[in-house]
Amino acid sequence: MKLIIRLDLQFFAGEKTEKATPKKRQDARKKGQVLKSQDVSAALALLLLFMCLMFWAPTMFAKIVDFLNQALYRNILVDTVSIETVLKIYQDTMKEMAFVVLPIMVLAMIVGIGANFLQFGLLFTTETLKIDLKKMDPIKGIKKIISVRAIINLIKSLLKVAFLGSVTTIIIWTNLEQVLSLALKSPWETLTTVAYLSGIMGIAAAIMLFIISILDYFYERYEYEKQLKMSKQDVKDEHKNAEGDPLIKSKIKQRQREMSMRRMMQEVPKADVVITNPTHYAIALKYDENSMDAPRIVAKGTDFVAQKIKLVAKEHDVIMVENRPLARAMYDQVQIGDQVPEEFFKAVAEVLAYVYRIKRKI
Repeated sequence: MKLIIRLDLQFFAGEKTEKATPKKRQDARKKGQVLKSQDVSAALALLLLFMCLMFWAPTMFAKIVDFLNQALYRNILVDTVSIETVLKIYQDTMKEMAFVVLPIMVLAMIVGIGANFLQFGLLFTTETLKIDLKKMDPIKGIKKIISVRAIINLIKSLLKVAFLGSVTTIIIWTNLEQVLSLALKSPWETLTTVAYLSGIMGIAAAIMLFIISILDYFYERYEYEKQLKMSKQDVKDEHKNAEGDPLIKSKIKQRQREMSMRRMMQEVPKADVVITNPTHYAIALKYDENSMDAPRIVAKGTDFVAQKIKLVAKEHDVIMVENRPLARAMYDQVQIGDQVPEEFFKAVAEVLAYVYRIKRKI
């Protein structure tokens, strides 16, 4: 018993198995679809910020203390409250807070821009800001919630919590003696110990998050390439759009040949002689001793075109001379508009002399 299975080839033609073309990648980039992992930016920002805090914290603390002293001691003791006094207090407060906060904010901005630049380069597009009603489709929203990507993101989140929790626990466990002794220390010593342990935990967590972000980057790269994949039909369509429809191109070439043929046929009546094969080849020559160094080819053709040249020549009383070797040799070596090569001078001169004799007799 034979089992016959009919396969619909259109199904395979629509399957996305081909790598994205450079044009598809460029179009996706213009739309803001780039390879990017949010975890890479977050990890780098967290790591550099905590490292900055380790060095900047004493200065920040000193500035905060100065700010509190100014607020609690100097500003409260102002004798008269006026608009100028309030504005001066406000300006001083903003300057003090800016000195504390701005370095951290600027660093975070630079790290965020730099992390994205390292991943996909310089890009500015407004496509992602456009309102897309398709994103509000509840059915598609449900599909995203129960999709494979949603499950992968859930697993990544659980791994982050697990790893970061483990790192934090390990650091606290290794410094458990210091943590337990906080109750016996002064407020300043407690604050110093907590700040130190927080900085260590932040740097360790950032390093762990950076390792996770590398894995996430490769996963995002896989998903990005998968989204950009094209079907064989997509590749054909893109190639057709880029190169032009073959049918249209063939019609254009045909039209160009027709125009070239008409121009060539318009030159045949001006020729002095048409050298024939006699049926397969025809070459029209023109010579003007005042403006030409040598005779020129004004038309040539084989088979149907040769018959057409002879017909036009006959209609306009252009003399035709049968010379099979000369017609065949010149057709292969000389193009329309070229001068007759030196090797054919003697044979062509004999033909033209014959033509001029006939014209004189006429």
